[in-house]
Amino acid sequence: MNKIKTTVLLLMLTLIFTDLAKADEGMWIPMLIGKNYDQMKKQGFKLTAEDLYSVNKASLKDAIVSLGGGFCTGEVVSDHGLLFTNHHCGYEAISANSTPQNDILDNGFYAKSFAEEKPVPGLYVEFLVRIEDVTSQVAASLDGTREADRGEKLERASKEIVANATKGTKYEGKVSVFFGGNQYLLYIYQKYTDVRLVGAPPQSIGKFGGDTDNWEWPRHTGDFSIFRIYSGQDGQPADYSADNVPLKPKKFLPISLKGVKNGDFAMIYGYPGRTDRFLTSNGVRLATEETNPIIVKLRDIRLKAWKEEMNKSVATRLKLSSKYAEIANYWKYFIGQTEQLKNLNIYDKKQQEEAEFAKWAADKSEYANLMKDYQKLYAKYEPYAVHRTYINEGLLAPGFVINTLNTYYGLRAMDARKDNPEEVAEITKELKKINDDYIKEYNEIADKKIFVQLMASYYTDVPKDQHPRFIEDIVNK
Repeated sequence: MNKIKTTVLLLMLTLIFTDLAKADEGMWIPMLIGKNYDQMKKQGFKLTAEDLYSVNKASLKDAIVSLGGGFCTGEVVSDHGLLFTNHHCGYEAISANSTPQNDILDNGFYAKSFAEEKPVPGLYVEFLVRIEDVTSQVAASLDGTREADRGEKLERASKEIVANATKGTKYEGKVSVFFGGNQYLLYIYQKYTDVRLVGAPPQSIGKFGGDTDNWEWPRHTGDFSIFRIYSGQDGQPADYSADNVPLKPKKFLPISLKGVKNGDFAMIYGYPGRTDRFLTSNGVRLATEETNPIIVKLRDIRLKAWKEEMNKSVATRLKLSSKYAEIANYWKYFIGQTEQLKNLNIYDKKQQEEAEFAKWAADKSEYANLMKDYQKLYAKYEPYAVHRTYINEGLLAPGFVINTLNTYYGLRAMDARKDNPEEVAEITKELKKINDDYIKEYNEIADKKIFVQLMASYYTDVPKDQHPRFIEDIVNK
């Protein structure tokens, strides 16, 4: 769960309070927030759309950061670069700074001065500079492309778009896909790599209730940790240095101590990842009946193997804590998601909505067969869904030895361009980082247990006619 749902964040993101008591929900892209502005205003929102997102002046987007390149959000809350985020988003940094002699993961930590703040190599934050709709550019580059070549062509087009948009700057960018490939947006970021740990509660508070209470509401946990962003003395991004200074942000969020009352306007602004809100009934049934249970099973295998090793010593527990917490987070999510999709009869509700849509579309040739087409596509895909889940959540699971080897191979294959020294240097740097990160958390005993159980489950659960040759060779020989 990568969005803080505590009163503190609601206060920080709300800024304006009203007596209205109407609730609404959904996900909106910041640059398009104006489309929802009238609705938000009726509900008590008193800022302008430009206060939320603007490329011409400081706005809320300049106080909200992406932390670590994943789905974690941070909020800048002072003019000295102080940053609030979830405890679980800071978990890896906290455990990496813990030792059996100074176990700040269990005991908590608060720096009493800038000098006591702990550097966190590899951790970074990204400030959003702007968003651009590049759908037409991507569509033009993919025009006439065979489906088999689409992925490679899209990657090349995205790199070219980013390169042109960031030329002559120190910005970074990425092209993200929305609505199943119907829209492409370019996100431009400014990246700061000197981020230091300022404070965190003991994990008995920050992770109170553990995985049992995870993804439950209400959840009574102090899910927060505190960092600070540093810059060079010119205010620009810089690698860690003792000479760096706390960042002077374009904007920071004031913290209200007034408290909240029923009916106050509240919103969440951040980096929530992705949503399957528009999944059809076919997808809901496939998730609840087949793929979600397999995901839980595969994560169970990993979690139990790591837990057995973590119980042997404090040093091993600290070494594997971050990896364990990362996998356990969505292990519980998929358990809860499956339960609630069934409890709330989402499959039946989706079918009812689709029947109403089909009735509406019956005399519209463009949409008349849409629901039937979905059913045909899922019928073709369903026999391979479990296999695909085993690949993504098993063989290619993050941190698993096969996935790491696969990443080595993918990066090494790019090394063919030896005529480009800069690219070779970048590949070499990336390979070293992957290797160092993997070794840092590697446990051979657990990895062997995971591999044996994973392959045994693969052999049992994946249809035999889909087994690759090497599986049969292992069994027969």
